[in-house]
Amino acid sequence: MMKALKALVILFILCCAGTKLSAQHTFNLSNVSKLKTYQDSLQRISEATYNASNDQEQLLANAKFIKTLVAALKTPASFNYSFDSLKRISIMKSPDNSFRIFSWYLPHEDGTYRFFGSIQMQTKDGSLKMFPLIDDTENFKDVNQITSNKNWYGARYYQIIPIASNGRQPYYILLGWKGKNAKSSKKIIEVLSFDKTNQPVFGKAVIDGLKGQATKNRVVFEYNKLNTMTLNLDKTVGMIVFDHLAPLSPEMEGNFEFYASDLSFDAYKVTGGRLKLVENVEMKNEPNANDEYYADPKDKKNKAPKKF
Repeated sequence: MMKALKALVILFILCCAGTKLSAQHTFNLSNVSKLKTYQDSLQRISEATYNASNDQEQLLANAKFIKTLVAALKTPASFNYSFDSLKRISIMKSPDNSFRIFSWYLPHEDGTYRFFGSIQMQTKDGSLKMFPLIDDTENFKDVNQITSNKNWYGARYYQIIPIASNGRQPYYILLGWKGKNAKSSKKIIEVLSFDKTNQPVFGKAVIDGLKGQATKNRVVFEYNKLNTMTLNLDKTVGMIVFDHLAPLSPEMEGNFEFYASDLSFDAYKVTGGRLKLVENVEMKNEPNANDEYYADPKDKKNKAPKKF
């Protein structure tokens, strides 16, 4: 299994590393037809990957998916092609149209997950460049460390929030889901920036807690697998709002597989190019189609999560 994973990582690096192409800002019929053909192939391969009968078959199918995706992205003007038929992967374009992130995951037989992704970047001279995102979660000794695309704290991203202040180089807040194992899930507030050589950097000391608390480079939330957690930019209050997580009972303190929302909300407010923690934000938790399960930590009768 580990050998297969390493081979897949090497394949991803070889496919993406050093890819820089002359871009066209307008489609022609030939490119559109070629990209549509690639999209159809990617859709079939993606379904085969998720329907594989075991991890080995899944990794082989995913390797084929990666090769096909990279070939598609090498097509001139691919940056402007939405690939909107690919429902299994997340494709998020930055609001300033400078890059987009492809991210997806593989669920393994033991309940764990492996994440994959790539940044496709549009440069000022009209060229396209890609950076493979290599999931290195298992080697993280500190979730607060700053990393590159080659030792990525993998996640499936669902929202990009651009942050800029006083004309300084902008950075981006990425909100993502990060499955962990059969007992708990994670969500993440990631910070993405680009250095002077235009290389991606994950993590940045811009997330402030309460007075006396250390500044963070990213925030990771962990909670019970059968529960759900709100983590979204709420434009009505202009803040990144999230459920406050608490243990189902006091004796479960620190054991995150028994954490769930306590029905209160906290938030990060963007101030001066930084994220400032605000506690006990008054919010209404709107129903979500994905919110299938819920367990109230304050209800002592809840020995295990119950259906919402």
